[in-house]
Amino acid sequence: MGFGGIISAIVVGAIIGALGRLVVRGRQKISIIATILIGIVAALIGTWIASLAGWDTTEGPDVLEIVIQVALAALFVALYAGYAGKRR
Repeated sequence: MGFGGIISAIVVGAIIGALGRLVVRGRQKISIIATILIGIVAALIGTWIASLAGWDTTEGPDVLEIVIQVALAALFVALYAGYAGKRR
């Protein structure tokens, strides 16, 4: 993965992570770095799930893939926020 791939993974991760945080109700006390990392992981897993289901070869934007990614990000944000809240 080149420098451009790393930058695009960070940008996509930030967007997916932010959308995931918007879906989760209430205020999450997690850092922007945690949000980006959660978004990157959710994007990778969501892409993998979409490819297994055959949804990654559609023409135009892959809406189902994005929905899966955002849903995973919301789940991970909720889990992480709950875990981080118990640690404090």
